[in-house]
Amino acid sequence: MASITNRPLGAGFNVTRVLSDLVARIAIWNDARVTRKALSSLSNRELDDLGLCRGDIDDIAHGRYYG
Repeated sequence: MASITNRPLGAGFNVTRVLSDLVARIAIWNDARVTRKALSSLSNRELDDLGLCRGDIDDIAHGRYYG
């Protein structure tokens, strides 16, 4: 007798989800890296014109700046 189930193979392990999460994490890391590099290349004067200081760069790169 055959039975039909709606459970995915691997008991809940979804390779597609794992790979998409990995790609998303790499994209987030790269965006933060590019942002940090661009802001770090600005002079103190340019940062001051934007209302920022060097200590704000990491917070901005990680989306934690609420200035």
